[in-house]
Amino acid sequence: MKRSMSLTVGLVLSGLLGLADLVSPLLGTDGPPVAVVVTGAVLGLGTIVGVGLGWPNRTRAGAVTIIVTRLLSALTAVPAFFVATAPSEAKVMAGVGIVLTLLCVALVAPALRARPVAVPA
Repeated sequence: MKRSMSLTVGLVLSGLLGLADLVSPLLGTDGPPVAVVVTGAVLGLGTIVGVGLGWPNRTRAGAVTIIVTRLLSALTAVPAFFVATAPSEAKVMAGVGIVLTLLCVALVAPALRARPVAVPA
């Protein structure tokens, strides 16, 4: 897969995960504490901003924003594995979210590499 194609896939997947984080407070399910849900929504909004920065011109700022917000969002899912009362569905969803986040980071991270600059002769 070409570099720009994999970056595009990473941006789309990141945007979808960010959107899922953003709308999760509206679902009102009996799940994580409110602070975790609100933090996830803020991080989801940050991810969407990063996608907006990274989409048209593939900026490093967009890639950095996406990577940081997605990794922090994945960290909010980790406690689900250690809470004894967490339902198994929550643990599965947390695992899927973490794996998808790592995929996003792997697809977006190459955008951080410095681009070669043409040197005039």
